[in-house]
Amino acid sequence: MAKIDLRTEIKEFLSSRRARITPERAGLPAYGRNRRVKGLRREEVALLAGVSVDYYVRMERGSLAGASDGVLDALASALHLDEAERDHLFHLARQSRAPGGPRRRRPAATMRPALQRVLDAITDAPAWICNGRYDVLAVNHLARALYSPVLADTRRPANTARFVYLNPEAAETFFVDYDRIACDVAAKLRMEAGRNPHDEELIALVGELSTRSELFRRRWASQDVRLHRSGRKRVHHPVVGRLDLDVESMELPAEPGLLLNVYTAPAGTATADGLALLASWAASQEKLVR
Repeated sequence: MAKIDLRTEIKEFLSSRRARITPERAGLPAYGRNRRVKGLRREEVALLAGVSVDYYVRMERGSLAGASDGVLDALASALHLDEAERDHLFHLARQSRAPGGPRRRRPAATMRPALQRVLDAITDAPAWICNGRYDVLAVNHLARALYSPVLADTRRPANTARFVYLNPEAAETFFVDYDRIACDVAAKLRMEAGRNPHDEELIALVGELSTRSELFRRRWASQDVRLHRSGRKRVHHPVVGRLDLDVESMELPAEPGLLLNVYTAPAGTATADGLALLASWAASQEKLVR
């Protein structure tokens, strides 16, 4: 993949979202059973969005540069877009309006010492910092122990997306909900591509995964997008076994594009005990290294 083409992104995203909406779901009458299109027709989307058919056709062909926020909101409603999909639509429109597609400044892979100190101050929970490409940029001692299968790759920075798609046997063993994780990783990379389509390292990563993983190609082609949000992650660690972790994912305002991820477990649970055991194991490993 030499580049991420915005017009193609817009066309495929809008057509895929249109294809999944039936007239019944949109509240429109469905005349006859032999509809030649899957989902809504373009003229039906135009009607629901309150724009002319010609205008919607231009948008679906990749032209969002002139679309106002009001039109985008109406289109999002017509296509029943969720929060992540709506944000993605606005990202694509924003990038379309940028003259010449200027490159956005990307955060450096080298962490400020203060950020590493923040991570090191979190002693009872795995904590790590990543970017939108899933590069693992900094970890504390517990995250290093927890993500030891991911960090086993000697390539730096380590990358969770590569682990999931290019080392699937290890990833399926590590992530209890591997299928969901695989879907989410591709969807979040797609979200990042809409936010920053000129990121050369992202383009290279998507190209590498597309070339080497048939599963990634299928997930990428779905056009699905996801937001980085809090949730639950279940892993099977090779030393301490099953851990059901609560995940908090927080943006760092002083470092645009970076996310702080902290994994915790309620006190008195098997996972809390497992984290304590993991901390003990990590300490013993550090002593061996010394």
